[in-house]
Amino acid sequence: MRNADIRRLDREIQATTKKLEAVRRGEWWPLNGSERRAMARAAASGSYRVMRGRSTGHAENQMDSTISSAEVRLNAELTALHGERQRLLTESAKTKAAKRSSGWW
Repeated sequence: MRNADIRRLDREIQATTKKLEAVRRGEWWPLNGSERRAMARAAASGSYRVMRGRSTGHAENQMDSTISSAEVRLNAELTALHGERQRLLTESAKTKAAKRSSGWW
């Protein structure tokens, strides 16, 4: 069962890494709902200001901060997944060592 958990975590780590790379490339698909809404609001606001001949600086800043918060969120997920994987590996190694020392093998 432990190996299955580790493989599952490896898949989640790989998927989260792909999401993080996609966010860094400026793609929207890895964003959650609130982040997508914030990006859409900023894009709409920026396009409205362009139509009025005004600066889009505030809308660009909003989009940049939304992207950076998504990166922070995905980095935190990745860190948590790596920590959980390490915990499972340590637990598995302790169990294996205990079985060996008791002569169970």
